[in-house]
Order: sequence, then C-alpha cells, then structure tokens
Amino acid sequence: MRHLRVAAALAAALALTSPGIAAAETSSAPPSVAAQQQSLTWVGSWGAPVQHATTAFVPDWSEVGFANHSVRQVVRLTEGGVAARIRLSNAYGATPLRVSGATVARTASGADIRPGTVRHLTVGHQRSFTIAPGAEVATDAVPLPVAPLESVTVTLYFAEPTGPTTYHWYANTDSYRATGDHRADPAGTAFTETTQAWYYLAGVDVIKVFPRRTGVIAFGDSITDGYGATPGANNRYPDELAERLRAEGRPRAVINQGIGGNRVTADSPIFGDKGTARFKRDVLDQPNVGTVIVLEGINDIGMSGQAFPPGTPPQPEVSVEQLIAGHRELIAQARAAGVRVIGATLLPYKGADYFTAEGEAKRDALNHWIRTSGEYDAVVDFERAVVSPTDPDLINPAYHMGDYLHPNDAGYRVMADAVDPAAFAR
Repeated sequence: MRHLRVAAALAAALALTSPGIAAAETSSAPPSVAAQQQSLTWVGSWGAPVQHATTAFVPDWSEVGFANHSVRQVVRLTEGGVAARIRLSNAYGATPLRVSGATVARTASGADIRPGTVRHLTVGHQRSFTIAPGAEVATDAVPLPVAPLESVTVTLYFAEPTGPTTYHWYANTDSYRATGDHRADPAGTAFTETTQAWYYLAGVDVIKVFPRRTGVIAFGDSITDGYGATPGANNRYPDELAERLRAEGRPRAVINQGIGGNRVTADSPIFGDKGTARFKRDVLDQPNVGTVIVLEGINDIGMSGQAFPPGTPPQPEVSVEQLIAGHRELIAQARAAGVRVIGATLLPYKGADYFTAEGEAKRDALNHWIRTSGEYDAVVDFERAVVSPTDPDLINPAYHMGDYLHPNDAGYRVMADAVDPAAFAR
C-alpha cells in the first residue's frame, strides 16, 4: 500500500511540475492524482547563499572558473520527498552561463555516487541549458525519492569556459573537480582535485505532501555558516537543529543561509551583499519558509573602524543605532512576507582578533535591545547558551574552536539546543 501511495504522489509531482501540462489537462487527471496535486508543494531542503567570486582567504576555483570540467558537489538534505529539483545561480556572472550537462544522484562516499541512482537534470526538458547573467534557474523535477538527512551529489559539466563563478566560499566540506565530462560516473576516480566551496548551487528542493510555510531559515554570518565545525561532518548549528527536531518528532526543513564575514549594514565583494539587501533572495524567496532565525551583527561591530581583512582600508564606524535600524529592516521585510522572525543574541567574542572594549559595549547594547525591545516575534539567547561561567564577555572555552569567536562542534550543538521549536510558525 505504501508503494502505491508513493507512486501516486510521484506521478502527481511530475504532472504538477511538467511545463508541457496545461491547467485544463491537469484538471482532467485521475481523481487520485488530482487530489495529490492539490496537497503537494515544493519544500526547500538545502540551500546556500551565493556570492561574488573571490580568493581573498582560501584558494579556490571561483575567479578562474571552469572549462571542460566536471564539478561534483555533495549536500545533505534536511527534508525528504518523492521528487527533487536543483536551483542554480548565475547571480554574479557577467556573461551567460552555459551548463553542458548536469546530474543528481544519491551519495555513496567522497566523490563516489550510488550506481543506479543517477538522474540527468534538465531545464525545459533540455539537458544543456543557459543561465542569463544575474539569473537563477530551477531544473525540471526528477524522480529521485530522497529521505531526510540523506546526502545527494550534484555534478555539473561545463564544456565551455565559464569565467568567474557565482559561488559560496565556505562549504565546510569537499567539492571535487575532474577534467572532461564525468557527470554520470558512479566512481569518483576522475575527480582528483578538491576545494571546500560550492559553485553555482543555490538550493535543492523536494516535493511532498506537506503543510505550507513550515521551513526554517538560519540567517547570519560565519557562525551560522559553521566555521569551526569539523569539515564534512555536518555539525553546523542548523545541521544540529535539523537533527534535533527530527529526533524529537517535530521534523522541519532547516536551511543554512549564513555567509562568512557577512554584515547587516555593509556590502562586501568578499563577504557578500549586506544582510538587509540579500534577505529577500536568501530568506523570503525560499520555498515553504515560515520562520527565520537572525544571528548577525558581530562583523559590523568587529570590523567597525578597522582594516579588515588586514591591508585593506579601514571599514566605516557602525553605531548601535545603525545596527538596530538594520535589524528593524529585517523584521519589517519578514513581517511583510508573513514570515515569523526570531532574533538571536550575539555570542561573546572577547579574545577574538577584532575585539575591542568599544565593540563589546555595542554588542551588549544590541543584545539588550534584542532581548527586551519586543520587536522580534521571539528570541533565542545564544549568548547565554555559550558564555563562560567566569567571564560574561568570554565564550566558554569548551565551546569555541580556539579563536574565541567561532564555536566548535560542542558549541554548535549547544546553540541548536537553545532554540525553542515552540517559537516557529505553526
């Protein structure tokens, strides 16, 4: 019986997403399929906010791009479904991006994929497709039933030079490159080069029978992005939160939209568009989002008036009033879209490279406003979850990676445990 239900849902999903089926045709579908269609929805299962190409910190392939290369990338989903689609972004491309071919498959290990699970991706039913500068495309739905917390591997083949890429610079897991077309290879033998970044991938969505607007977006900087977590282990705080919710019988998709170095108030070619500018794309435009957790501002404070990265001109001073205004703008954008918004207090950072007494006073003032203003729908107090028991300005030594700023695996787990699921949209 379960196989029949899955088959009916899959048939409905593919009918629902096929560009060749008009509304009049779908309305005449068999009753069981038509009923399934009315309750199916796309659900964001994984995502990454995209950025300009840069190699300011870690060498990668972003500025040179690809030519006759296959790029294999592994992502772990937080929600399962009967079919999937991949979203690819050329948001920062100066020229059209020609994708010569692409596949998705279940991950085996490393660059290996599970034989028999390879699905060729199409856009408009074409295996080769072009993404215009500044655009994002979603592939057609593919029949690849996936389970929650399962990893899938996306392989993109670029026959022609791409130029500088649109990408996410800190993946905290390996991506792989091979010369030539190896998009359908089960074995990863040809993929001999690695970096820890994601290229052109903006999201993976799944189709399922699901209540609308239940997804959770974790929005922020490198602490949301997971810097300091064990590479390849999926121990970032959004990962831990997704695991915790599922273990407690309250499963929800949790999408990580953190960018290392990101700020609320200032754009950067290295650290991404400012939070207030990217919030619509990275939060409100995600499918099925109902709640966002905002953890951002420590870089506005830490970089304020300082040359960061070293050797660059000093950054403008940012006041507490400017930070609060930025947070208010995020709240207003979320409310206008009907998304529940949770404010997160900034973690202690005494001992970090860009710590100052003036910055600490700003952090205290912003955290006080987040806790007491009542402007957020709810608050998660990450500061109190990770603070040292002997110094209110210091992160607990057991919870940071050694730089007094970024949590380690234990710290990210504590952060996930501090989130109250009762605050999510219902």
